[in-house]
Amino acid sequence: QVQLVESGGGLVQAGDSLRLSCAASGRTFSNNAMGWFRQAPGKERELVVAVNWLGTSTYYLDSVKGRFTISRDNTKNTLYLQMNSLKPEDTAVYYCAVSRGSSNSGPYAYWGQGTQVTVSS
Repeated sequence: QVQLVESGGGLVQAGDSLRLSCAASGRTFSNNAMGWFRQAPGKERELVVAVNWLGTSTYYLDSVKGRFTISRDNTKNTLYLQMNSLKPEDTAVYYCAVSRGSSNSGPYAYWGQGTQVTVSS
C-alpha cells in the first residue's frame, strides 16, 4: 500500500525558512512526477511546485518562484520542499502528491495527509 508521510511543517515568522519532507513507501515511483500542493482556509487546493523523475523539469507557482525549491532523492524515495523568505500568505496545509505519470501537471494519484505551515507577520 502506498503511503506518503509529510514532515517539517510548523509555526514560523515572516522571513523564516522551513524544509518539508515527504517519505514515500509501498512502491518506487519510477518515472512519476511528484509535487507539493497547498490549501489555505477557504481556498482551493493549488499546485505549488512539482518535479519530474529525473529532476530535469520543474514547475513553480509564480508567487513562490525564487523562494521555494523542490528536490527529490529517488534513492530514498523522498521529496523535499525548501521554503525561504516565508510570507503570511504561504500559510496553508501542504500536501505531498505523486503524479500518475511523468507529467508535472498530473493527474495526481497519491496524496499525503498534509502538514500545517503557519507564517506569522
